[in-house]
Amino acid sequence: MIAQSDHPPASESWQQYLAPYSMGYRIKILSQLLTRKFTERLEPFGLTPFHWLVLCCLWQEDGLPTSSIGDKLQQVGGTLTGVLDRMEERGLVRRERDVHDRRIWRIWLTDAGKELERVLPPIAAELCDETMQGITSAEREMFSQLLNRAIANLS
Repeated sequence: MIAQSDHPPASESWQQYLAPYSMGYRIKILSQLLTRKFTERLEPFGLTPFHWLVLCCLWQEDGLPTSSIGDKLQQVGGTLTGVLDRMEERGLVRRERDVHDRRIWRIWLTDAGKELERVLPPIAAELCDETMQGITSAEREMFSQLLNRAIANLS
């Protein structure tokens, strides 16, 4: 026979770590909802959230090596290669061999890829504003800092 205890069952003390209450589960749900909504908004442009991420990298620094884009996005080569293939087919980027190291492919925006920088960030900003409705700018900043710290803790 198991002795009775004055302590609550273990599952009660773990409640905050169990789905649907856990932070990880709620972050996953938020990520899925954001991805779904952003995918809907990118669809008229024939783009995906992954295309958006690559474009963001190149808007910040055009001509990056493929490996640098993969590092920034924490992606494996095969997945990135397919995305770059589709972006090249659509005329958004072009690949060129590095002039100093022929093993390296650099990715450059085309005029069409550059033009999207004028169009897409306002769409992303609108979704961010919808997501953060009712949350003050100070709370948004704190949330961003906390996310960065949590990511750094696991990186």
